[in-house]
Amino acid sequence: MRYRGLAALISVLCLSTSAAIAQEGDAAAGETVFKKCAVCHIADSDKNKVGPSLNHVFGRTAGTHPNFAYSSAMKAAGTAGLVWDDATLRDYLHDPKLKVKGTKMVFVGLKDDGEITNLIAYLKQFSK
Repeated sequence: MRYRGLAALISVLCLSTSAAIAQEGDAAAGETVFKKCAVCHIADSDKNKVGPSLNHVFGRTAGTHPNFAYSSAMKAAGTAGLVWDDATLRDYLHDPKLKVKGTKMVFVGLKDDGEITNLIAYLKQFSK
């Protein structure tokens, strides 16, 4: 009887560990997803391209990366309190024009939640 309880406890621990890993995403898979973004953005250095650098994006107020000409909509979103974190990036990556109406980002968004989770894991590497 005691062994069944121990086996059940081990099963629960293993399942919750794999659920946590799934929520954190796979940075290597996110690197592949980032190829869709790399035309306009860079994450591994602090240089702007057509879009702003995504280096250290987590915790950054929207529309504030130096030397980038943001849309007035993105600046207003930042002034209104939009700060990039897991939840706000997830919403933005899913539908940029819905999250920040008037953004000049032309990307239509990612519809696959797994891709978004992996992309966020990839970007987090460059925000430490």
